[in-house]
This record gives sequence, C-alpha cells and structure tokens, in this order.
Amino acid sequence: MPTSGGLEGIIAGNSAISLVEGEIGRLTYRGITIEDLAEHSSFEEVCHLLWEGELPTRAQLDDLRSRLRDHRALAATAERVLEILPKDASPMAVLRTVASTLGAADPEAGDNSPDALRGHASRLTAQMPTCIAAFHRRREGLPAIPPREDLGHAANFLYMLTAEEPGRAAARAFDVALILHADHGFNASTFAARVTIATLSDIYSAVTSGIGTLSGPLHGGANERVARMLDEIGDPANVEPYIKGKLAQHERIMGFGHRVYKTADPRARILRDMAEKLTTERGAHEYMDMSLRIEQLMLDEKGINSNVDFYSATVYRMLGIPVDLFTPIFAASRVCGWTAHVMEQLADNRLIRPRANYIGRKDVAYVPIEQRS
Repeated sequence: MPTSGGLEGIIAGNSAISLVEGEIGRLTYRGITIEDLAEHSSFEEVCHLLWEGELPTRAQLDDLRSRLRDHRALAATAERVLEILPKDASPMAVLRTVASTLGAADPEAGDNSPDALRGHASRLTAQMPTCIAAFHRRREGLPAIPPREDLGHAANFLYMLTAEEPGRAAARAFDVALILHADHGFNASTFAARVTIATLSDIYSAVTSGIGTLSGPLHGGANERVARMLDEIGDPANVEPYIKGKLAQHERIMGFGHRVYKTADPRARILRDMAEKLTTERGAHEYMDMSLRIEQLMLDEKGINSNVDFYSATVYRMLGIPVDLFTPIFAASRVCGWTAHVMEQLADNRLIRPRANYIGRKDVAYVPIEQRS
C-alpha cells in the first residue's frame, strides 16, 4: 500500500472553502483572490463569505456585525476560568481551555443543525479575541477592558488589549492580517477540526482540537520564533553571519518555505507591504532592513521564499502586540475557517478513518514473564 509521510500530496476530501494553488502562488477564498479580499474586504465580510459561500449584502453584513457585537463580551464562566488559571500559563493553553469551557457552558453545544452552528461559530469568533486581551491584561496586573459597541472586530481587539482606541491605519492593518490568516485549505489544524467533528462531536471540541494543533511551532508558532530571531539578530549588520551560521549548522530559519507553495506565498507579499508601511510610520527601520536582508539571503543561499509567518511577526510587533500572543491571534482569525470547515464537513459527513501502513514485527510468540530475560 503506497504511503506518504505527513500525508503530503494526499487528497483527503472535497472542499469549496479555499483553494491553495501552490505552483503559482495563488490563494482564493470561495473563488475570490486573497489580494482582492485584502484590498477591499473586512474580516467580518470574510467570515460571512467562508460560512455562507457568498459575500454578504449590506443587510447580511449588518446582521453579522450585530451578532458578533452581542457575543463579544466574555461569558461569565470563561471569566471565572481566566481568574483561576496561572498568570504565567501559555496563552495558547489558556485559549484552548477557554474554548472548551465555552462549550461546556453552552447547553446547546451538541446541536449541530445549520442555524445552531452559525450561532456557535459567531460566539467563538467574537469571544476569542476578548479572551486573549483579557488574559494579557490580567497577567499584567491590569483590569480587563470591555469591548465597545462602536468598534469593529479588529479595532475592538487592539482597544481591549491596550485600552487605547487604535488609529484607522493600525485597525485596518490588523483587519487585513485577520483576513490573510482566516483559512488555508486542509492545513494541520483545520484537518484536526474536521477529524473531530466527523465523529459527530460538537463545534467547540473541533475548535479546541484546532487550537491544540495550531499551538505547535511547525504550524502556528512560527511567527513567534521569527520575532525572537529578529530580536536576537538585533542589527541589520548581523544578518549575514547569523543566517549563514544557522544554515551551516543545518538549522531551520523560521518564516521560510512551505509544504504547498513552490513559489512566493501571496499572503507574504501583502504582509511585506504592510510591514514596510508600519515600520516607516513608527521609525523602526531596523526591523524592515533586517527582514529584507534575511529574505534576500534565503533566496540567494537556499532558493526559498518567505511565508505568511515571516512578515506577520513585524506587523504584529509594530501594532504593539506581545510576541507570545502572535499564535493566539492566528487562532482568533483561523477560527473563522475552522468553523466553516466544521459546517462543510457536517453537510456531507463521513467518519475520517485512514489506515496505517504497519511496519512492525509479525508472528511474534508470547513469552511468559518467567522466561523473559
């Protein structure tokens, strides 16, 4: 039986949500290019697009924004959980625990009807940013900031995190970052969510599976490691010896290469432009200088392009977001995609049950314990 390590190249199912065309560096959500969505859309519009299959009308968008606004305040049960979790806990572990708590506290969690799934998806999407911001402020010894009704999804997160209303440019930059991370085919965390819901579990369990999978450094944790690498390099003059030294030791440079893309990641191109604008506005040229030199060096030395994680690290840093919140923010965006895939999986469900290629011993006789050496 043919096998593939990491299921590389294996088609595991059908989906109409997003298409990753790695050979040409193209990503589309429901047929619309990521470039068009990043330029013209909002995260709320993208949520409707992924959940419903079409861009919303004005009335539909207003309705979705109203639902997100109604659900944005953290549930009382989740607040109590945040109070008892250690302040030095991993933010991803906190987010995973709160997502599970939301399901335990929802008496309708097991309702997988289409209308109920939309309600669950809205609740999870609305409350995950609130949870991240509330946990961060608590560990800093600061009171949680309640969401504002007059701010959109992206702006509300930055406001709840910093207690300052973000400027239009900052809010838009974060909004675009959320759009770019919302979905990406059958990536590891999305596949984990689909495997979970395929058992006819519930959407909260599926999202909890997604968060746990995303927390690994080979998936969602890469942009945190990019930021720490930039801090370690410290100055553009140190880029070449640092990167060449790592390559000589056969160490991986985070933020480069992709299992699917054989050319440039289209999300990286968009984030590069955003990072350049933000670093210029904030007078932090060294971050962009280092990033551009690293990118060119990796192309020259290894022929490898940057991926979505590389420039998202600088974008988030310029928005004042702590490094260990980068991956939770990834989850706060990808929950839109996870829940869309949950709905799609349940619409034509079949238990996901692959077989393994057994490579162990055969025909081994049982030896009584007295005779074992």
